[in-house]
Amino acid sequence: MGNGLRGGFGWLWAAYAVSTFGTYLAFDAFSLVAIIVLHAGPAKVSLLASAGLAVAAVAAVPLGPWVERRRKRGVMVAMDLVRCAALVTIPVAYWLGALRFGQLVAVAIVVGAADIGFKAASGACVKALVPREELLRSNARLESTLWTSIVAGPPLGGLLISVLGPVATMVADAASYVGSAAALRRVPRGPAPAAQARVTRPGDLLDGWRHILGDPALRPLFFNTILVGGLIMATAPLMAVLMLGRLGFAPWQYALAFGVPCVGGLVGARLSKPLVARLGEDRVLRIFGSLRACWTIPLAFIPAGIGGILLVIAVQTGLVTTIGIFNPVYATRRLELTPDDRVARTLSAWSVSSSASIAALTALWGVLASVTSLRAAVALSGVAMLATPIFLLRNTRNQKGHSSFTTRQRVGDGAGA
Repeated sequence: MGNGLRGGFGWLWAAYAVSTFGTYLAFDAFSLVAIIVLHAGPAKVSLLASAGLAVAAVAAVPLGPWVERRRKRGVMVAMDLVRCAALVTIPVAYWLGALRFGQLVAVAIVVGAADIGFKAASGACVKALVPREELLRSNARLESTLWTSIVAGPPLGGLLISVLGPVATMVADAASYVGSAAALRRVPRGPAPAAQARVTRPGDLLDGWRHILGDPALRPLFFNTILVGGLIMATAPLMAVLMLGRLGFAPWQYALAFGVPCVGGLVGARLSKPLVARLGEDRVLRIFGSLRACWTIPLAFIPAGIGGILLVIAVQTGLVTTIGIFNPVYATRRLELTPDDRVARTLSAWSVSSSASIAALTALWGVLASVTSLRAAVALSGVAMLATPIFLLRNTRNQKGHSSFTTRQRVGDGAGA
């Protein structure tokens, strides 16, 4: 194992594993609490998902420059503790009989903004800790950890809810952020930013987007991933209402249907590096980026009973396997094409855009479900997904030349600085 996968990265990886397992133990916890405790319908559940993300995205816009100018370990610890404190308020309010829909939205906003700050800091930390030649391997390990958490977390979370009640997983998720913060304390602090670099100028807020949109290799990848993520997540609250409400699945069955297929994501993450060695980064991004757009439409036709669970498992297995291959390669390409002094701003801009896209599309799909039907809205999402590979199928010959130049330049600048 290379030096980049030991020491500081090892503790970062451990922190990621703890918090990610907690997150997926509480899979769809906000929607589940809204549906089970507050009896919310599709419009309110979609509002919860979209409003939380939209306001969080706006609140997080200044975070990129702010994170760039601070030690990343301290930022990550702070974001973990903020998420823990916010989540704890929900079970406390539930036990006191005072839980309201507005509180769910407010907590979703705080957690969403803290998520964006954490991702910006952690991406910059990975690039600082890991040599360039180990970036893909490191991202594949993080991706494997993600899918392992999704395999185990939702079924266990569903069982936990069945035994201990609807807010049990939120308690566990809050505790996981404490564990993550403790592990992060072992990560090297890194050099302190220069005193003059701590001042955020108004123009700094847009630097991340300037870099993304000005890079001919990053720009199509950005639009593709933003749209695919938004369209996938737009159907999540609709699927929760359809399966838990209309079709009568128990929480553990719903969690099982989405948890078991994530074994495919784990397999995909393990395959990403050998596939890049055989096919090259560009072909892997094009092939598997296109394949991941083909799986949503069948979800509109799930029946009740065991047949519905089996159909969801089959469709989701195909989807997450292709995502598991694509994501480590895309994350590595993004870091390679971003200068060290812009990583936090670029990742923050990317996350803000992703959250805003998910919020807008989730709200739109909630309206579509209200004026048509849940199944029609899910089907429309699948049709829209089929158009997303166009961003990846362009001739990338000139982009490759640009990519090679910028990568050489950044390696010369010192990727581990």
